[in-house]
Amino acid sequence: MEPFTQLTAIAAPLALPNVDTDQIIPARFLRRPRDEGFGEMLFNDLRFRSPGEEDPAFVLNQAPYRAAKIIVADHNFGGGSSREHAVWALVDHGIRCVVAISFGDIFHENSVKNGLLLIRLPEERVVSLREALLASPGATVSADLERQILTGPDGIATRFEVEPGRRKRLLLGLDDIGITLRHEAEITAAEKAYRARRPWLFRHAPTRAQQG
Repeated sequence: MEPFTQLTAIAAPLALPNVDTDQIIPARFLRRPRDEGFGEMLFNDLRFRSPGEEDPAFVLNQAPYRAAKIIVADHNFGGGSSREHAVWALVDHGIRCVVAISFGDIFHENSVKNGLLLIRLPEERVVSLREALLASPGATVSADLERQILTGPDGIATRFEVEPGRRKRLLLGLDDIGITLRHEAEITAAEKAYRARRPWLFRHAPTRAQQG
């Protein structure tokens, strides 16, 4: 997983409350293999009027915002079902940060595991950011996770809070497997000690070291 430290990128204003995971990626796409990517299906039913026909009114279809890596949303972004595919679609499309007033709880957990930074800010600041982006299409926003500062195109710097464990995972680029492997030596030692205490359970099973 790619670490997240600092990002300055074009931001897109998405003034839609309650954008749920089915709007982020519709259920009919969930059987697609992970390694084929989900970016092209992001916001599919909002981005397209029909297959291959974009809706020009949708913000990510507008030239200034096509290259956006940051979305400034509204209330309850990512609510609904627990599908991790919603985060995959955002990340695969190139979105690395979403700013909103609030997020769905499970969506928030899935985001941390996939390198997507979610920033909660007060409603008045989120609204002012969207207004600034609409006034200057293609303007950039800077998210500094190390200092926990978000700077808008209006030059205003706002501090945001991130739970320390989540912040560390994002800064180091660690998913669940990465977190576990940081303790590989302790896991191996515990496994060897357990085998030593109960050797009869492992007469035909190779150790971790033997497995390579």
